[in-house]
Amino acid sequence: MSIRTRFSPSPTGMIHLGNARAALFSALFAKKNNGTFILRIEDTDAERSEVRYIDALQDDLHWMGVDWQEGPGVGGKFGPYLQSERQDIYAKYYDVLMQQHRIYPCFCSDQELMLARKIQLSRGLPPRYMGTCKKLSAEEIAARIADGKKPAWRFTIPVNTKIEFVDTVKGQQSFNSDDIGDFIVRRADGTAPFLFCNAIDDALMEVSHVLRGEDHIANTPRQLLILQALKLHTPLYGHLSLITGDDGSPLSKRHGSFSLDEMKAHGFLAIAILNYLGRLGHATEVAELLDFNHFAEHFHLEKLSKSPARFDRVQLMYWQKLAVQALTADELWQWLGQ
Repeated sequence: MSIRTRFSPSPTGMIHLGNARAALFSALFAKKNNGTFILRIEDTDAERSEVRYIDALQDDLHWMGVDWQEGPGVGGKFGPYLQSERQDIYAKYYDVLMQQHRIYPCFCSDQELMLARKIQLSRGLPPRYMGTCKKLSAEEIAARIADGKKPAWRFTIPVNTKIEFVDTVKGQQSFNSDDIGDFIVRRADGTAPFLFCNAIDDALMEVSHVLRGEDHIANTPRQLLILQALKLHTPLYGHLSLITGDDGSPLSKRHGSFSLDEMKAHGFLAIAILNYLGRLGHATEVAELLDFNHFAEHFHLEKLSKSPARFDRVQLMYWQKLAVQALTADELWQWLGQ
């Protein structure tokens, strides 16, 4: 099997350590297996996505030593690599799901959905859509559209069905469809949300392995259902344990979490960041400073930790010290004068 991995950030801010580690691991795994690493920009959120962040994230990845073989600035046979330019592709698959009667229009307002969630939570139930609009007749749907209401479209979840997959990091996973609820695959403005376009693009770009944060693990059964309904290729999913602070909570600014851009501005060297992140939640037997290509030789999926990866400033500074010591005289003067 040809190894194809990807990193698919949303350009709504600067890349932080968690995203940078997911990108690094994906690129290392592709390099290790003579595969292809893809950069795909998930910019369907028009209100929050900004061109400056698209440019910045590419600069940050290049700075860290992570290059892509397909994507913006490189091209490839599966483009375009900006999701905002792929809406016609998604529309084709909406038509397929409509013909299969797997999706239906939903006219529920945000306020109605929020109220339903509050009621469910107050009763100790998982918040999920209760299928209110699934019961609408063709006449009721037509009347709402005639009144100027624009529906979102929801995917119909099968009843009482086990959804199982083997996570390449965490092992066997099992979900019950009754705990999920019908979810939106097309917004009222016609655009595709993350769940839908992310799954479609992974399939069409023939991605073999997806490495992403464990906060996405609940999205995987939904995406598997979409791909199975469309009879599309499904990648192998691996969910990386999140980076936490000393208190065990997700890493944030109060723990000293920086964007790559900020860390560069503070004088951190790219190879120090690469060596620190490459060992954060990944056991590596080699103790010396490694560049990207040599690090790839020592990267193994089976050595990714299932436990949270604790941010350790002491270790970060250790790799920074080794990186500074490895500088040539000219590089050192340049670094001191930056």
